[in-house]
Amino acid sequence: MSRRILVVIGHPDPSPDRLCRGLANAYAEGAGQSGHAVRQVDLAAIDFPMLRTMQEFEHGAVPDGLKDAADAIVWAEHIVFVFPLWLGTMPALLKAFLEQVMRPGTAFAYPDGAGRLPRTLLRGRSARVVVTMGMPSFVYRLWFLGHGLAGMRRSVLRFAGISPVRETLFGMVAGSSDATRAKWIAQMRKLGQLAR
Repeated sequence: MSRRILVVIGHPDPSPDRLCRGLANAYAEGAGQSGHAVRQVDLAAIDFPMLRTMQEFEHGAVPDGLKDAADAIVWAEHIVFVFPLWLGTMPALLKAFLEQVMRPGTAFAYPDGAGRLPRTLLRGRSARVVVTMGMPSFVYRLWFLGHGLAGMRRSVLRFAGISPVRETLFGMVAGSSDATRAKWIAQMRKLGQLAR
């Protein structure tokens, strides 16, 4: 069955040589080959401001440069985020993007009465978080407990109703061979074909 898929490239460096960009493009290519509708958002190509106040978050408008991306999040049935691990979590550009597009009215709604929980507005969607890192991925999971990814999974995606959230981690990328990178690209293409 065909799905609507959004691929978000969260690497701040616009260089076409970045592994994240290759992984994201392979996923999108595989999904397209299998008949899925695919949109891509490349954060390195978008200029947008950071949020600075709660008032702006709750009542401000999504910046013009991000309106298409915010619409794509609502449109998508499956969202794929691809980014490098920086200081144990996502780059600041991706965090700033999420703060802009995962606003009240789009991702969740504040409760009507006291003591009630916020309503999720993105229920029924799934996600995959794809992360490249310099350390072995098992070290990040076991020693660091994957804390940066856990925060994104629980406090952003699941908070908005997105579930399941699957993860794909690629470790030791700096010293990886061309053959290893080709294997990773093929893995992402296959995931795209499966829309998982």
